[in-house]
Amino acid sequence: MYIKEIKNLSQRDVLIAGGKGSSLGEMSKIGIRIPSGFVVLTSAFDAFLQATDLNVEVEAIFKKNHYEDISSVEKALVEIVNLIKNTEFPENIANEIRNEFRRMKAPLVAVRSSATTEDSRTASWAGELESFLNVDKDNLLDSVKKCWLSLFTPRVIFYRFQKGFHNQKVSVGVIVQEMVQSEISGIVFTVHPITNDENQMVIEAGYGLGEVIVEGRITPDTYVINKNKPSIINKNISMQRILIAKSVKGGNIEKSVLRMKQGKQKLSNGRIINLARICINIEKHYKRPQDIEWAFEKEKLYILQSRPITTLTPYN
Repeated sequence: MYIKEIKNLSQRDVLIAGGKGSSLGEMSKIGIRIPSGFVVLTSAFDAFLQATDLNVEVEAIFKKNHYEDISSVEKALVEIVNLIKNTEFPENIANEIRNEFRRMKAPLVAVRSSATTEDSRTASWAGELESFLNVDKDNLLDSVKKCWLSLFTPRVIFYRFQKGFHNQKVSVGVIVQEMVQSEISGIVFTVHPITNDENQMVIEAGYGLGEVIVEGRITPDTYVINKNKPSIINKNISMQRILIAKSVKGGNIEKSVLRMKQGKQKLSNGRIINLARICINIEKHYKRPQDIEWAFEKEKLYILQSRPITTLTPYN
């Protein structure tokens, strides 16, 4: 079996579903609304490498490289990526993925990488691995393979060395979830990321899909919250002229924000407080500060992922 529904996973399943996948399963178990979907387990990636004998070739390529030599590493990774790109999916794995996708009855999905060392206490892997939005049935398998391929980029390899994972087996699961076409989305830091104040949290919000914030293409609204009340301490409302949304032709498109909305507060005060309360409960469950992605679609709030904040420093 290479597939597992997210609702049947928990934080104990990191080795089979990766950090992101296991965290989503855990949140669904404590009543947090997440988009429905499944995880292509790490066993699928491992079986793909074994069935095609790529595991032997990949290991051989890695063994003959010196990681201090950047050009040597990059050359090796090009070899690995080409090997994987040019290798067909084993039919049994492909069929299981297609069948689960059909059971979802979702026209479009989000496909996200979920590494086994991701979202740990020491390494968030934020932005290191690939995600694909508004994927349809025709692009599904290709997107899964691209998530696997994202494990073999120079940035990821050097990140593994930096975090001490270079001698550790790292595999990758792939999350397939119903696509949330968010009208408003953003990020929550359950501890103030600048001051490290544990009594404050920061919410960032923007129109459209969250990639516009993650990629740094806009300055989002920023709301600072007193976690003990909770109540709003400060609001910084930004001008947003563009957003990212689903294209009618498939994939994503950049669109202009209606002029009358550009300078308005993205989240109402009531939504800000409701979101803060949910994120405080997530932090309490995990017992450590969290970096949380969220989205509103048709008045419903979805939590897209939650991972530990690994960049906080002790108070001076």
